[in-house]
Amino acid sequence: MSERPLRALDGPFVALGPSGVAVRDRLKHLTPEDEKVLRLIGEHLGSLASQDLAARCADGLDHNNDTWAARKQGLTAKSSSRWAGSITKSTHDQWALSRRCQLAHIHNLEAGVRTLKHRLSLPIGEKGTKRAPGGYRSKGEWFHKSRRLHVLEHRLDAARADREAGVVHVVRGGRRLLNNRHNLKAAQLTEIEWKQLWEAERWFLAADGESGKRFGNETIRVTPDGEVSIKLPAPLAHLADSKHGRYVFSCKVAFTHRGAEWRDRITGNRAVAYRIHLDVARGRWYLTASWTRPVVQTIPLATARAEGMVGVDTNADHFAAYRLDPYGNPMGDPRRFHYDLSGPADHRDAQIRHALTQLLHWTKHTGAKAIAIENLDFAAEKTREKHGRRKRFRQLISGMPTGKLKARIVSMAADHGIAIVAVDPAYTSMWGDEHWRKPLTSKTRNMTRHDAASVAIGRRALGHPIRRRTAPPQHHRSDGAGHRTVQAEPVAQGREETRHPVTDRSRELRHRAEGTRTRATSASNTVRDARSARTWVQSSLLDTV
Repeated sequence: MSERPLRALDGPFVALGPSGVAVRDRLKHLTPEDEKVLRLIGEHLGSLASQDLAARCADGLDHNNDTWAARKQGLTAKSSSRWAGSITKSTHDQWALSRRCQLAHIHNLEAGVRTLKHRLSLPIGEKGTKRAPGGYRSKGEWFHKSRRLHVLEHRLDAARADREAGVVHVVRGGRRLLNNRHNLKAAQLTEIEWKQLWEAERWFLAADGESGKRFGNETIRVTPDGEVSIKLPAPLAHLADSKHGRYVFSCKVAFTHRGAEWRDRITGNRAVAYRIHLDVARGRWYLTASWTRPVVQTIPLATARAEGMVGVDTNADHFAAYRLDPYGNPMGDPRRFHYDLSGPADHRDAQIRHALTQLLHWTKHTGAKAIAIENLDFAAEKTREKHGRRKRFRQLISGMPTGKLKARIVSMAADHGIAIVAVDPAYTSMWGDEHWRKPLTSKTRNMTRHDAASVAIGRRALGHPIRRRTAPPQHHRSDGAGHRTVQAEPVAQGREETRHPVTDRSRELRHRAEGTRTRATSASNTVRDARSARTWVQSSLLDTV
């Protein structure tokens, strides 16, 4: 029986560095008048943003430069030219994101329909393979899945029709928050609390930067000493307390993280975008500054491999890491960096950030200049149609932060001068467990399947094969043709004995495991054999009569 062919593997590559930076600081000691101005600006611009998004969705695929100019002209009269530009840009980005999500939803539905059709076409109870699932277990399950097939086909037809017509479904403020309104008890919110969250999410207080203008932004301006001012929209110009229709807040900001980089940009009048938002739960206002970075030239793959590498296996609750030298040999002991992905999103994000910080510090301590990770994407693996009853497995792969991990580790590693090498994830866990778990296990080292997978990932990133193969036999038993790669250890019993024939090897192992021998011992019947048998046996007397 021939073995199943392996799929083609993608080569490792060095991931690109981060393209942007974002820092945040709190707007402390705001007066009631300051908060009132912020709320009025957010409500007014939020209503304009909602109207502009509705107009853009109505245009659909018929959108062109003329319709965009008409929308921006109408917004300029109600706010300002720069506010109108920020609103229309945000609208276009949101519409484009909805189109990408719509296409991903169609692909997900198509995968579910294909899987259902395949399983419904198989006999009931037929077992599946590693490549394709089998038939359903009972007639009842087959019946319910046939009905679900019609539901998914209807959703797929509707989604395809919307995409062809250019129709997208967008909710400013988030669909999840909108649905919480219908079940406030499950969301643990009161009606007043939900309304405050809904209004704050629909406000618009964001301004794009502009190079060449004073401090990089004319709409929301922050001076090097931390003074924050904002350009008021036309209907709210009477609230200005400074010239040119600006309102200056009483608070100061100081970006502790990347403060020097931010200050260099604004003193050079380079573009910096700002966003002001309210954390309703804490009652705090925050200012976020962001700017783009020039495209960083990544180091060559050979340079990243020069000092060895740290292989990292991503799991649902920890990172398993192992240090490898340039030749692919594991060094030292494995390390594990745990995190807890339960709880709210802020807690999960903090856990990932803390684990990655520990990983990067340990990598610098080992002297490695690169980290190897798997280029994971479970987009096609999370469907209930593919895995069916394996609910815990679906929850496992859904809980792994693959998308957030990629963006986070690339950004954080760039600050530490560490390159990220992405590799194909095929067979890393299987081959690592088969070839590296047992050899690396000792009395003082407990190797897990994930630790062995990190070795496999690191070897693939270094360009070495994962599987450990035994060298073919030489033409003679001496070391004249080179050192033999597979030899018995000095403490192994019977290492100097003659090897048994291959045909008798399995029988010998079976008898040794059962504690039996192939034949019973017997004493020698001749004097010649007595020395080796160490037993004298007197033969019977001959009958001479």
